[in-house]
Amino acid sequence: MKLTINSCLPSECSPLPDFNNLEFGKHYTDHMFTMAYSPQKGWHSPTIAPYENFSLSPATLVLHYAQEIFEGLKAYTRVDGTVGLFRPRDNFIRMNNSARRMNMPEFDVEVAYEALQQLLKLDKRWVPPQEGASLYIRPTMIATDAVIGLKPSTSYLFYIIMSPVGPYFKIGEKGLNIFVEETYVRAVRGGIGEAKAGANYAASLLAATEAKKKGFADALWLDGVERRYVEEVGTMNIFFAYGEKVVTPKLNGSLLPGITRRSIIELLKSWGETVAEESIDIQTLLTDIDAGKCTECFGSGTAAVISPVGSLHYKGIDHPISGETIGPVSQKIYKALTDIQYGKAPDALGWTSTI
Repeated sequence: MKLTINSCLPSECSPLPDFNNLEFGKHYTDHMFTMAYSPQKGWHSPTIAPYENFSLSPATLVLHYAQEIFEGLKAYTRVDGTVGLFRPRDNFIRMNNSARRMNMPEFDVEVAYEALQQLLKLDKRWVPPQEGASLYIRPTMIATDAVIGLKPSTSYLFYIIMSPVGPYFKIGEKGLNIFVEETYVRAVRGGIGEAKAGANYAASLLAATEAKKKGFADALWLDGVERRYVEEVGTMNIFFAYGEKVVTPKLNGSLLPGITRRSIIELLKSWGETVAEESIDIQTLLTDIDAGKCTECFGSGTAAVISPVGSLHYKGIDHPISGETIGPVSQKIYKALTDIQYGKAPDALGWTSTI
């Protein structure tokens, strides 16, 4: 497929926002990438053009039955001035995994990667220059048949939009106070929990809102059957440090296989550290926290990289951990990952690429 590029004129391009005061998802770059799918043509018409609104029928299938998936990754201004990406192909591979689960067509990873490279070259000025800030990249696929009927769509739209964002987390911040959710669940095994689908995030909103009303930063999800085993925290994967050993819930079909999660596991193993993926019983975990055996807890994801958890609240009791701030293990991981992303440290594991 030949990529068509229709760039905006300099006079039509938007002024850059203040990179020192960025709100997440408020500003968007001058251009976007789109690619359409039909049964007759397969994926076709890959195009980079000025950012604009879509025109959709009120009957468009995605608006009624949520056949939709997305990804999240970032571009960084590296210390040598180049623009870098962190494991972009892994995001597109995971998106194809989500597409299979949501009965949507897979796409060519290399076509998407090349389109992203060209989009970044065109909108390079939108990548914030300072460390900690980045250009957030949102590939998305939606069902576009204009029909009110429960069925897989026959037509789809794949698109990529980009937004400059500031840092989510500053080293030294107090750890998050998290409410252990017992009523609501994010996903169940056999459902779509392992797919990065918008429906999963919609399912999390009520519990997160109620947790915040109670004064907590977010909710910790337990499994959907027994309400016993730890799964995720908010929209992030979760890790626990037992001294030098790090433990995270094993992937079981209801958890999102995070790119940052995998990177942390691979990084720790490259250092010779012990990493365990296993079922984590909430009662056993809290006993270990109270006894000082579990020394740190942190969430991981693209947006924040690492978010330290300072306390877990369960059945009316707070269980503080790591002095309610970031611990040495999570701080070391955060620094190592961000140093690789911003080109401050060698990329021994081959995760990065430059534009």
